[in-house]
Amino acid sequence: MARYWTEPAYSHGTPARTGILLVNLGTPTTPTAAAVRPYLKEFLSDPRVVEIPKLVWWPILNGIILNVRPKKSAEKYASIWMDEGSPLQVHTQKQTKLLAGYLGHAGAAGLQIEWAMRYGEPSIANVLNRMKANGCTRILVVPLYPQYAASTTASVMDEVARCMTHWRNLPEIRYVRSFHDQAGYIAALAQSVRDHWMRNGQGDKLIMSFHGIPRRSLDLGDPYHCECRKTARLLAAALQLPDDRWQLTFQSRFGKAEWLKPYTQPTLEALARQGTERVDVMCPGFPADCLETLEEIAMECRTAFLGAGGKSFHYIPCLNERDDWVAALSALVRDHLGNWLSIPTASGDALGATAERARAAGAEC
Repeated sequence: MARYWTEPAYSHGTPARTGILLVNLGTPTTPTAAAVRPYLKEFLSDPRVVEIPKLVWWPILNGIILNVRPKKSAEKYASIWMDEGSPLQVHTQKQTKLLAGYLGHAGAAGLQIEWAMRYGEPSIANVLNRMKANGCTRILVVPLYPQYAASTTASVMDEVARCMTHWRNLPEIRYVRSFHDQAGYIAALAQSVRDHWMRNGQGDKLIMSFHGIPRRSLDLGDPYHCECRKTARLLAAALQLPDDRWQLTFQSRFGKAEWLKPYTQPTLEALARQGTERVDVMCPGFPADCLETLEEIAMECRTAFLGAGGKSFHYIPCLNERDDWVAALSALVRDHLGNWLSIPTASGDALGATAERARAAGAEC
């Protein structure tokens, strides 16, 4: 295979553009085992996600997991699938469209705003190639993970870098590392909780459930645990919650190794047995609802809490398309675009003159 991909056709006088690429984790195309299997294989083959030597992991993945898990996962996806498709895809697509509107209203015109999935479609490679073909010479990559982890944010940048190794003509690249303590993000989370309380009343305890990672990652220096704790602390402060009215937990444990604790479901079961009648549960680390929030939390954890003696379980939806969240995302993007926003857009006459000069100097396009 050739190292370099074919460069898109170029014409002198073509305006240079600034692009924004929002990236989420990924989703199968349909809630079927046939669609889940390749998605899981791509996801679980990423060495950022599973830090087990390939010689050990490969037989386990291909011989056991990919023969057993796709059917079970497909059933879970089917339980939360929307008419428009996967919730994560639907919300990411809507957020991208709304962000374009917010940026346009703020005077940031001429930007190309796209979205991609780290695993599955639309792939980062395909979307980046489309942005390149459309003249993007400056690209801001925005992984939609508020808290940095090597298995999420770093994996996105790995894939962007992999694509760049196949390009001769590289763009300028910037990326958002994390936004776990951004004021607008915290304010949007807090207001989503207040809005829920206004409609439904306030529970005995607010559970903030974040996606887990192996404990070993923390021990090796991954900052994810600390950033989750800061988000939770800032959110509790914004809500003026005393320490005994909220708790941080971690969900989505995979395998037998120790992961970040406390685990969400066992915590909920323990609270119910101790006499806590109502809990409100939210997932601050997910800007968009997905399998982990709608099925694992809103369904499985609800059943576990009620089964252990709890009386009322309330799931607070992710930020999704909330105006305050998209406004915060817009502010985050503008901050990271920085001086790119002040680069003047050449007029049609100026671009035409550039093309004429290039042709006069011997250019053929």
